[in-house]
Amino acid sequence: MADDYVVPVPATVHLPVAGGGRFPIRRIYCVGRNYAEHAIEMGHDPDREPPFFFSKPADAVVASGSALRFPSMTDDLHHEIELVVAIGTEGSEISEDEALDRVYGYGVGLDMTRRDVQATAKKMGRPWDLAKGFDASAPCGPIRSVTDVGHPSAGAITLSVNGEVRQSGDLAQQIWRVPEVIAYLSRYVSLAPGDLIMTGTPAGVTRVQPGDELNGVVEGVGEVNVRYLDR
Repeated sequence: MADDYVVPVPATVHLPVAGGGRFPIRRIYCVGRNYAEHAIEMGHDPDREPPFFFSKPADAVVASGSALRFPSMTDDLHHEIELVVAIGTEGSEISEDEALDRVYGYGVGLDMTRRDVQATAKKMGRPWDLAKGFDASAPCGPIRSVTDVGHPSAGAITLSVNGEVRQSGDLAQQIWRVPEVIAYLSRYVSLAPGDLIMTGTPAGVTRVQPGDELNGVVEGVGEVNVRYLDR
């Protein structure tokens, strides 16, 4: 029965789809260190090691154009611009050849990171969920269908803060391409409609301050814009 829940039922989190409609969010998976120069700037070997993943809660998503409260418990908030893959059909143990058939479309997202919280957790050998999965940590622009954008494998990916370019790379620099990421991840979890995969960030990640305006663009896909309120 619809009235037997003991607390209010959470609303379905969604993103707008360019041209109309809404894309519901089920899970968010993020690929770590998928651009060589970013791996190097974070102090890691950029060689082609197996990909690793972390997650964000679905309600970490906020729409482009949002004015966001600056996160608590951090003095070192970082931006990470990413191509976002929106899964449209379910599957597990997906082959690379079939992987792109599971994609509904693409978007542009920000993996916001409490870098100081992450650094402390890494030093102590603890999980760093709260460094990545906090409130409003996944701003994202509208989803555009494959019919509109195809399957982007090259193109500029940039992030500007207050009009100054901070991150600049190309999708072609990804260590693990989208079909490989989908195939690898689907060995561990069943993917389903509503899943988002954030595919890693190029070099140039750095600190965001209260009052900053962020603009992220992936060529041929779209953009994401957010502004952080003053404390």
